[in-house]
Amino acid sequence: MSAEKAYSLEKEVPAMSKMADYVQFAKLRLSSLVVFSAAISYITVASQVDWIRLLWLVLGGFLITASSNGFNQIIERDTDKLMTRTANRPLPQNRMSVNEAILVASVFGISGASVLFLFINLLSGLLGVLALVLYTIVYTPLKSKTPFAVFVGAFPGAIPPLLGCVAATEGMGSFTFNGWMLFFIQFIWQFPHFWAIAWVLDEDYKKAGFKMLPSPGGRDKASAFQILIYTLFLLPISLTPYFFGMIGPISLAIITACGLLFIYQAQKVFNQLTVKYAQNLMFGSFVYLPVVQLAIMIGK
Repeated sequence: MSAEKAYSLEKEVPAMSKMADYVQFAKLRLSSLVVFSAAISYITVASQVDWIRLLWLVLGGFLITASSNGFNQIIERDTDKLMTRTANRPLPQNRMSVNEAILVASVFGISGASVLFLFINLLSGLLGVLALVLYTIVYTPLKSKTPFAVFVGAFPGAIPPLLGCVAATEGMGSFTFNGWMLFFIQFIWQFPHFWAIAWVLDEDYKKAGFKMLPSPGGRDKASAFQILIYTLFLLPISLTPYFFGMIGPISLAIITACGLLFIYQAQKVFNQLTVKYAQNLMFGSFVYLPVVQLAIMIGK
């Protein structure tokens, strides 16, 4: 290998590594899933889809979410070192300085909010900022203090579909009944979703002192009971679009089938109290939400 080529590769590898760190810092896959909810909700409620507006929504929502994830990692950089799942992140591994992380997260947040304010509407921008503040300043510090953090975190976590619906309104933006229905479906879904994750990762969370399961006993009957109750409650909430004339019978059948399967998985956790069934529920939750949201979009 020539010296010139070796030097070129040496420059390329650090650049690629730095890009990989930024992708990890922004939690690319998670941010993309969050933006999916906003985009699907926009398409669902818009009388006519403005594809340029949708692209601005996706960009602004992605940047706000990336900023939230970044500030979360800045705040939790010491506890991230303690958990297997997060120990290889850029900050715990000193691949990124705190000052650099603050700068990147701030650029993400300011850019995302600016896109929503300037290219969507005022209310969309305010919702984006609210989600960022609630997730970063309220939810993140509460994780080490009380299981109530999951309830608090469910609010910014359910804002994306509401944001998508607000983005479909004119002027300064407005809330609609359909938007609130989509908000509450995602809000309730988060409890079995996050608790399933917390069940699977309970030992890792304990290393960092995070209290994520609803019962002080952790992986016990009380936690499993709450998971089951919220999953049961999710079924009628997810059917409200049908009862209020938003979707037809085919979408109703799909959503009902998804809800019953989700309940079955939660009931298995309640009966067996094992990581295996909690893992099944966790993967089931990843499938449940996009399928339900797509069923509502298609069946509107």
